[in-house]
Amino acid sequence: MATTTPGRVAGAARTRAPRSGLAQHLPELERFESPVTTYYLLLGATLLLLVIGLVMVLSASSVTSLKDSGSVFTVFRSQLVFAALGLPLMLVAARLPVRAWQRLGWPAVIATMATQLLVFSPLGVSVNGNRNWIGLAGMRMQPSEALKLALVVWGATILARKRPLIQDWRHATVPLLFPVGLFALALVLGGHDLGTAMILLVILAALLFAAGAPARMFLTSGAVMAVLVAALVLTSPNRMQRIGAWGGGCTDTLGACFQAIHGKYALADGGWWGVGLGASREKWSWLPEANNDFIFAIIGEELGLPGTLVVLGLFLVLAYACFRLVSRTDDLFVRIATAGAMAWLMSQMMVNVGAVIGMVPVIGVPLPLVSSGGSALVTSLLALGMLMSFARRERGAPEALTARVGVVRRSLAVLPGRLSRSRPGRS
Repeated sequence: MATTTPGRVAGAARTRAPRSGLAQHLPELERFESPVTTYYLLLGATLLLLVIGLVMVLSASSVTSLKDSGSVFTVFRSQLVFAALGLPLMLVAARLPVRAWQRLGWPAVIATMATQLLVFSPLGVSVNGNRNWIGLAGMRMQPSEALKLALVVWGATILARKRPLIQDWRHATVPLLFPVGLFALALVLGGHDLGTAMILLVILAALLFAAGAPARMFLTSGAVMAVLVAALVLTSPNRMQRIGAWGGGCTDTLGACFQAIHGKYALADGGWWGVGLGASREKWSWLPEANNDFIFAIIGEELGLPGTLVVLGLFLVLAYACFRLVSRTDDLFVRIATAGAMAWLMSQMMVNVGAVIGMVPVIGVPLPLVSSGGSALVTSLLALGMLMSFARRERGAPEALTARVGVVRRSLAVLPGRLSRSRPGRS
């Protein structure tokens, strides 16, 4: 009769024991580490933010649209048209190879700066003191939004080629900062749009940081830019009023403080769970730019804390996907361009949300993918399409995507309708 040693019994028990803790979740973790995870994170978060944005634009703009045009759908219809235009462009951008994006760098930056010059022509349109739009065929376009994407693509192309010489400040700054970067900033500041200019500065800094520029460059250029921004603020009464309203010294509750105060009123009215979708009180002409710069306040009012956390969570998903892309790629151009696009979208989100909750002064930048504005929406979708094209070319991603398409086609091939059509003699 065979004997069983205590060691064998213990070993068998260990073999039969169910996995617990982290071990039982290894299949899920392995799926999360799939080469297509980054692509699907970008795609899913983008589409969800776009849907939330369309719903909230309809809600936030309904009252003012009815007052101005007699229809509650005027602003929403325009946003829907731009979304219908931007989504196919995003899908096309997601299919472009990396080399195509590199070739687009110089043509894109030249074309967008030439278009930005048109704001100083008779086509230029001023809105709330900013001359940063052009009017064409009854529509308004904001060239500086396309300039953001052009700087990301062009800057990444230039810095990827200069990587061996990046420690030399002359190669790090020419032509990225001098003359192209400064010329782009001058064009935007010429239209009095300080908010967009600050986002362009963030993009340029992120590109240099991702390329490995020396730290002393950031100290010097940061000090120069801080002095420049301070001078622009001190010489503008409107900007000084915004700084005063943010600092708590504003007493003009019907003037300079009006928008910031009513943004906080909207969040306070929403409380924990919100007043309900479509039931906002502040959108009844109390909160200026309710469907644009302050749409986050309407989200908080109607959907409460859960609604705001969902929006912020989706932006964090985008940031994490960009971080995965930067850390997993071996292509220097992809790494620099992804860092620039991530800095653009995340800094713009933080400035917009920070202005609504009172953490930063009201600067006037939209919430990406959520605020109304066709130029910003289309450009953001194009930028995210570019990131998706990078994610589709992660190591192992093309094969995984091809295999999934094959599985879908085989599944469709056995549908009942196709089976009946494939059988001879059936009518």
